[in-house]
Amino acid sequence: MNSLLTNTSAMVALQNLRSVNKDLSMVQEQISTGKKVGNARDNAAIFAISTVMQSDVKGFEAISSSLNLGASSVGVARGAAEKITELLVDMKGLIVAAQEDNVDRAKIQTDIGQLRDQIGSIVEAAQFNGLNFLKGADTTSFLASLDRDSGGNVTASTIDVADYSLETAAGNAVAGLGAGTTGVGTGFNTAAQLVADTGVFSLDIDDGATFTAGDTYEVRIDGRKLVYEVQTGDDEDDVAQGIANLINNAGISGVSSAFVSGGGSADATADITNASGATIAVELTVTDGSGGGLANLNGLDVSNATNAAAALVSIEGLISEAIDAAASFGSAQKRIEIQNEFVTNLTDALKTGIGSLTDADLEAASARLQSLQVQQQLGIQALSIANASPNAILGLFR
Repeated sequence: MNSLLTNTSAMVALQNLRSVNKDLSMVQEQISTGKKVGNARDNAAIFAISTVMQSDVKGFEAISSSLNLGASSVGVARGAAEKITELLVDMKGLIVAAQEDNVDRAKIQTDIGQLRDQIGSIVEAAQFNGLNFLKGADTTSFLASLDRDSGGNVTASTIDVADYSLETAAGNAVAGLGAGTTGVGTGFNTAAQLVADTGVFSLDIDDGATFTAGDTYEVRIDGRKLVYEVQTGDDEDDVAQGIANLINNAGISGVSSAFVSGGGSADATADITNASGATIAVELTVTDGSGGGLANLNGLDVSNATNAAAALVSIEGLISEAIDAAASFGSAQKRIEIQNEFVTNLTDALKTGIGSLTDADLEAASARLQSLQVQQQLGIQALSIANASPNAILGLFR
């Protein structure tokens, strides 16, 4: 039945044309923006996932910058430590030459002093953006990653790089060394003292001293470094006992230590006994924690045969200190660079994932655009035909 009041065919044609126009508008938007999900209206779930991933990408890009800064900072410290090692090796050559009697030890001492000053200059210059790992800075943390769990909780992880002080100047003097039975003075930096076989070297810890947490007592026995760090509440007995324990646990052949308590009103001692069958060298450095690992460079003296022999022992420990620093910084730099490479690859993978979720398939969109344009034209024609159908009814009244 045909009706002048209700044109069902036109209504159907109009509905189809509206649907085609809607799809056509969506495809045109995809082509113009390049995205199939550009906002939450398009697909709420995909939009939420992609937005979180976008925020992670921004975070990882910032992390990459942090890691680049870290690699550069640590790289400067590593290069400086390697150069310092070279200079210490050169210094060892001079000290070896000073073992001979028929040499000008004064001139050799001058050369050693020049190398020591050069090492000091390198330490001062080894900074990047004000950060100097060779001057006793605190441990520095570089942001390494953002870790997101299944619950959406995010935690930051870091790569920690500890300082490895190679300063040639000792830190502030710390009271705590008494006169001792071997003539160890109250200074904080002693030159190596040779202890013959069956000899005893007595470290005297002053009862009247103030012991502050973080102060360090560094003992070197034939270049073997042992460090006791003062803890909160320590007194002279705790320090002497700690040093004795370190020596006994070090496993140095023929060398042992006995702790003698001060009893709360007298100096305590850590007596080092040498039964190795050979002469050993013992050094002691006490600092407030700001002293340098190469502070004993200042005590190197080849002015006579005895001091030259002690200096030969000391230089081995100092070279070991610099090598340890270079190795430590090298390992840290390599780890930072590996992490930076991983973060870069991870960022690329996240961007690819976001693209697969939100980017439009332009080839498919182009093909669909042409199809919808044809459908639109056909819809217009169908609507025109449907609107013309009432004219046929008018013909019945002619």
